[in-house]
Amino acid sequence: MLGRVNDDDPLAIGQFARLVRLSVKQLRHYADLGLLPPARVDPDTGYRYYRADQARDALSIGLLRSLDVPLAAIKDVLSGQDPASALSDVRDRLDDELARRRRSLAALERILARGLPTAEVTLRREEPQRAAVVRDVADSPQDIGRVTSACVGRLLALLAAGEQGAQGAQGEGLRLIGLFPVDLGEYIPITIAAALPEGRPAPPGATADLLPGGTFACATHTGPYDQIDLTAHALLAWCVERGHAPTGPIREVYLNDPATTAPDHLVTQLLIPLEETS
Repeated sequence: MLGRVNDDDPLAIGQFARLVRLSVKQLRHYADLGLLPPARVDPDTGYRYYRADQARDALSIGLLRSLDVPLAAIKDVLSGQDPASALSDVRDRLDDELARRRRSLAALERILARGLPTAEVTLRREEPQRAAVVRDVADSPQDIGRVTSACVGRLLALLAAGEQGAQGAQGEGLRLIGLFPVDLGEYIPITIAAALPEGRPAPPGATADLLPGGTFACATHTGPYDQIDLTAHALLAWCVERGHAPTGPIREVYLNDPATTAPDHLVTQLLIPLEETS
């Protein structure tokens, strides 16, 4: 016959660990974090004891950890303060990570099919250009796509509100330009710009700025925006191999509208400003 666990009988840590499918080391760790403290600690031996009614919490911890829920979120769930919010935040982070993994898989498949990225690179002169710009900061390389999309949406809305005739990324000759640092540090400044006709002010909420001219190394990327890094890799390799020193952020010039163009047919020009030689 199976023995019945009496709710009033304390369970030694080893016995409790076997019942809740956790290790003694895990139980000690969760106790130290205040997540699952023992019901009693022997003052002489330091040995820990648990109650049977703690098994549900212990099993819940094991379940949630198997789903990659962080301990801080598990603590919120067990406290009963706002478990739905805590788990929703975890779900959103996992969803973002899954999307990032899918992008990585797509880029890897492209490399498998075509080899390490190469690009046809040309040198060209660009004149200084007045532009309406919005800026923000990404807190990690994985956050660049989200922040960029938000900046694009904000600038297009400001241009439309300012009667600049914004109709998608290419409407009325409008061309959006993204500027991204070559070195990706802890915080990544992102700028989205749209050229301004001579004498026309930036709309309220945007800043008028001058994009410097000069000599640029240029390559064209065809395909989804989330694979632009492959062409940027090839462009930077070309610059380094030929002794060209980048002097500013990488520019991405978006040549068609993602709202009306399939991702595989999006065309983006990448430009890296180079140090002028005398």
